Amino acid sequence: MQGKIIKIISNLYTIQTEKETIECHARGKFRNDKITPLVGDYCTIDIENKYILEILPRKNFLDRPTIANVDVALIVTSVKKPNLSLNLLDKMLSIITLNKIEPILCFSKIDLLSKQEKKELKKICKYYKEIGYQVVTNQNQNKLKKILKNKIVVVTGQTGAGKSTLLNKLDKKLNLKTDEISESLGRGKHTTRHVELFSFKNFYIADTPGFSSLDFNNNTKEEIRSSFVEFKNYQCSFKDCMHNKEKNCAVKDAVEKEKIRKSRYENYLDFIKNK
Repeated sequence: MQGKIIKIISNLYTIQTEKETIECHARGKFRNDKITPLVGDYCTIDIENKYILEILPRKNFLDRPTIANVDVALIVTSVKKPNLSLNLLDKMLSIITLNKIEPILCFSKIDLLSKQEKKELKKICKYYKEIGYQVVTNQNQNKLKKILKNKIVVVTGQTGAGKSTLLNKLDKKLNLKTDEISESLGRGKHTTRHVELFSFKNFYIADTPGFSSLDFNNNTKEEIRSSFVEFKNYQCSFKDCMHNKEKNCAVKDAVEKEKIRKSRYENYLDFIKNK
């Protein structure tokens, strides 16, 4: 029988089949073959003996959080407590894009902003929309449900951004644990201890512990460049232009003319500087 891994705690795997939910163990051969079953994996199982027999091919996966076969990554980004970090947001956008997953931006804690800060956030949202990303706030719950229909969704973002709170609003039955922001650290406390897929009426959504770290260790500078989608709208003099030191660079020119947001360009330079 086939099923989907929806939760992993220690060595116990919860599998959702068409008819029921079953708890299974993994066969010893996975360890020998250096295969690590992930939440989101489709697998074949031995119903009688409660064992996972085979992990089916994945279309994608993320390392941190560890999850496979994701359609959409909902990036919940706090604008206050913790404060908005466009560097972290752009890093998540790039890494998610490079993993062939559609990112959706969801800004939270808008009510904590001043009028001037809200005006600036509108400009930021407008820019990300113009370059092709879907942007919502955590108050747009009906819109979110339409966007996520028939998708397997991973919810990620900085710690304390309100990921679990958002899921609780989407489905009150979940009652996921939430916690306050640590005043001494200026960031959120981890409340999610494992990755788990929750079944809604017409989509699966995952709550995760968030990213413990983010890096581009497995990506080239050319791949990072390709993840900045707006750069493709500008034709440079050299096809292999990295948009940093070259002359006659259309991307740098677009930054100067404010057609490309300066923060995006500076974050790009930060990501490729050690490559």
